[in-house]
Order: sequence, then C-alpha cells, then structure tokens
Amino acid sequence: MSHIVVIGAGQAAASLIAELRKRGFDGAITLFGEEPVPPYQRPPLSKAYLLGDMPLERLFLRPEQWYADNGVTLRLGQRVDAIDVAGKTVTAGSDVISWDQLVLTTGSSPRHLPAAIGGDLAGVYVVRNLSDVDAMAPEATAGKRVLIVGGGYIGLEAAAVCAKREMQVTLVEAAPRILGRVAAPETADYFRALHQSHGVDLREGIGLARLNGTHGRVTSADLADGSTLEVDLVIVGVGIHPTTGLAEAAGITLDNGIAVDAQGRTSAPDIWAAGDCTSFPYREARLRLESVPNAIDQAECLARNILGGNEAYVPKPWFWSDQYDVKLQIAGLNTGYDRIITRDNGNGSVSFWYYAEDTLLAVDAMNDPRAFMVAKRLIEAGRSPAPEAVESAIDMKDLLK
Repeated sequence: MSHIVVIGAGQAAASLIAELRKRGFDGAITLFGEEPVPPYQRPPLSKAYLLGDMPLERLFLRPEQWYADNGVTLRLGQRVDAIDVAGKTVTAGSDVISWDQLVLTTGSSPRHLPAAIGGDLAGVYVVRNLSDVDAMAPEATAGKRVLIVGGGYIGLEAAAVCAKREMQVTLVEAAPRILGRVAAPETADYFRALHQSHGVDLREGIGLARLNGTHGRVTSADLADGSTLEVDLVIVGVGIHPTTGLAEAAGITLDNGIAVDAQGRTSAPDIWAAGDCTSFPYREARLRLESVPNAIDQAECLARNILGGNEAYVPKPWFWSDQYDVKLQIAGLNTGYDRIITRDNGNGSVSFWYYAEDTLLAVDAMNDPRAFMVAKRLIEAGRSPAPEAVESAIDMKDLLK
C-alpha cells in the first residue's frame, strides 16, 4: 500500500487524505483534480462567494502548502483519461502512474440545457465550479434581467443571491411547484412566500421552451405557456448527476453512481469510491447522497478501511440551504412520509416534521436550530416522539427525555 492515487479533488478527497495522514499512513499520495486549484468548499459558491462576501482563499479547505507539508503530490488542472484495473495504472495525458490503491472521488456534474434549445448560448450558466461563478459574477449586477431555470435548492439559492444584488429575477419551474422532489408542500409554501417578498417573479408549472440569442448570446426565453421574457443572463439549476465516466470505461459496476459496498469498495480490486459519485447499501436498498456531510463522513470511513479497518458506513443525513436571512437545516430523509407536523415559533422560525405513520423520518427547520438539533439526535438514535408530543412540547429538549 505504498502509493494511493485519488481522482477528483473535492470535499471527499480532502477529507480522505487528511484522515489517511491522521491515522498514520506514511506512503505516497497523489491527488488528481481537473480544476487548477486545490480542494475547496462548493456550497458558498452560489451564496457568499457570488455575493462577493467570501474571498477565494477562504474557499480552500486547506492551504495549498498543507498538501506539500503532508507529502501529497497535487496534480491540479490534469484530467485522468483512463484506469487500467488489471495493470493498476492511470493514464493522464502522456503520463502513466502506478498505484497500489485507487480512490474515486469524482463527485457530480451539473445537468445542462440541450444545445437544441439554446443551452450553448453565451450568457447561460450553471453553478457548480469556481470557474462557473467567476464567469457569471461580473454579469450579475444590479438591474440585469436574470432567468433562473429550476426550482430546487440550487435555483432558489441563486435567485436569492441575484435578488440581493438587485437584479430583476424570474424563476421558472416546470413541475407543479418548487422543491417538488425534495420537500413537502409546507416547505415549498414557506420559500415561495420568502422569494416573492423579495421581488422574485416565481412561475411554477411553466417550463422553458427555448432560449433565443443574437450573435451567439442569449437575449430572450420562450416559455411553455407561450410567453417570452427578455433576459440578460440565464442560470440553470436543473439537477446534477454522478460523474462516473472513468469508472464505467474501466468496467466498474454502476448503480445510480459508482456502486460500493458498505466499506467503500467498488467491484474492482483495490479501487474504492466516496462522495457524490457513489451509491452504497442503506436499509435493504441503495442510496446516493449529494451532501457535504456525506462526502466527509464516507471518505473518512473509507480511509480507515483502506488502512485495514472493516467499518460499515452508516450515513447520518443532514443538509442545509441559505436564502436571504433564512437558514434551512434538514435532518434525515423524508422519503415515504405521509404526515407533516408543524411547529411555528413566529418571526419566520418554523419547523416541519415528516412522519410515516408514527415514525419520525426527517425535519425541515427554518431559522430554528434547536428543532434541527433535537430532531437530528432523535433520528440518529432511531427514536420517534409521538406527533402529538412534537405539536405540544413547550421546550424542544423535552422530546429527548
């Protein structure tokens, strides 16, 4: 195990490498990343960084010097072209690098609009990488007309930032409502009202028909209801997909991402994977989580297993979103809920508790950190207070007794 090669320089990679060194691994580590910068935080890209409230250096998970000090060879701005499973090498340009253990932390990629409907026009952006936001930021200025395509969390966060930058914001969601795949109607209602109070023109049940341009740059958008919007730029937030091309070409098994076992092993010997790109066993099925906490926890578990452990990864799902002055914190997974319990503390502080019969599944807490922390502890402990207790509890901590 003298040389570990890591492909993909995001949160999972940074966490994996730090855990390997913390646990005493003193062999060689090489990290490949397609971007020319060391691993950085992605969530602030569409929020504080786009607003100009966070400098580039604060995005970095660790200073570049940390990698040199810890014996990590950074190969940034370099794409790995192929994996040779049998020969235990990777090819990057003209270089062929041998490995003893290989880790795939390739993350996920944004879905783009098809070129056939104008998705390749200048002025059409996604929010995923540093370069995306660096290109977009100079255009996101007061008075500009921006169309946000997609009413998930990425689209809503982008809308909030653009509204704060005093842009004219229109958001379209083809589904009947925003957050349709990820949250209850109650949560959607909360954020719809929030955005409308900040001047966002939010149109649900209306898809994008096509984008039109002049001299290769977007100038207007035709919507599915027959209306046309004049626009200066477009931000696309229609989801992401796991980045699995290298794994697929190498013959590694895929299943809604790179399929790994409970310890993080792929179907190929001595090849592991962690983060957004993976699906793993969870409650008699397979699960893929797109979140920073999952990338960190899964990568650290995998590092311990590479070093000889036999630890099954058990996720503790939680997520967050910042929009205007509202912090949304989500604990658990709401799949299969049939009942919502509401606790409204007033002044915009509210939480929605998801139940399947009498089992607590998840909570959405808006500016209510106490509800989030209590629910998170309950869910992780497998405990479900009676829905009536959640409604009537005066102090949230009483639910932990």
